[in-house]
Amino acid sequence: MKILKVSLIIILFLTGVTALIMFSFYKYNDKEKKILTAADRKNIGGDFIKLSRGITHYQLEGPANGQVVVLVHGFSVPYYMWDGTYEYLVKNGFRVLRYDTYGRGYSDRPDAVYNQEFYNTQLLDLINALKLQGPVNLAGISFGGKLITNFTCQHPNLVNKVILIDPVYQISKPTAPKFFTLYNEAVNSDERATNQLNDFLNPKNHPDWVKKYLPQMSYKGFRNALISTQYDYKPDGRQSNICLNSANKKILLIWGEQDKTLPLRLSDSIRSVLKVDFFPVAGAAHLPSIEKPDTVNSKILSFLKG
Repeated sequence: MKILKVSLIIILFLTGVTALIMFSFYKYNDKEKKILTAADRKNIGGDFIKLSRGITHYQLEGPANGQVVVLVHGFSVPYYMWDGTYEYLVKNGFRVLRYDTYGRGYSDRPDAVYNQEFYNTQLLDLINALKLQGPVNLAGISFGGKLITNFTCQHPNLVNKVILIDPVYQISKPTAPKFFTLYNEAVNSDERATNQLNDFLNPKNHPDWVKKYLPQMSYKGFRNALISTQYDYKPDGRQSNICLNSANKKILLIWGEQDKTLPLRLSDSIRSVLKVDFFPVAGAAHLPSIEKPDTVNSKILSFLKG
């Protein structure tokens, strides 16, 4: 009996020490130290608007009577992902909107379920609040491609043409319990930032990419937004593309031939059910609009004007 009691005390002691070490490791590595406020947004470019689920950071330029193009960024990189393409389309007479999805950049980070309805509501609110003349053209990179695919399926009357750049096909839901994934994300936050360079064929050509990414990670709610998206956004790649095909929209599918994040072979799965204008881009990985801007932007322009 005495041996069992001693063993229990040792186990409890070791459990407590382990928990303390894990908690200390979490606090040391956790970058989310601040709450995003109006003061933080004061010197940030673009504009802010209060929508039904929170404040959204956006930028809208171009002639009031110009054809509208909405640019939707990827899984975690905010709207600066569209630098270059945004300016190019504005210069060519389009009215262009780009925005940070909830949880990213300088938009609010609501404590919510980040599912299809949540993202669709933000985009719908934004279109209505800004009184955009429609139907609008939608362009999405990576996860943004999946987002606009589902939005078009839900609101086909609001959409004109669709541009998909290396779009997410399936979302792989983690197998670990959610609390474990949240902990892992916190203690490996540096890895989340540096891994953004894997989206490029030649990372050395983008030395400031990680530095630009880091500020958003300091605000509470960023991690929850990413993890909730992974767990709560349905992994229905084939069905969402079948649905988009039934909407009868003109669709441009652009893909970096050297994409390692979402390999080019995934385009076969999409094109098996979705009629598209397919445009593979040589010498580019996951972000061809950044690595080959002249090639990609001119293709987007001709598609929108066609």
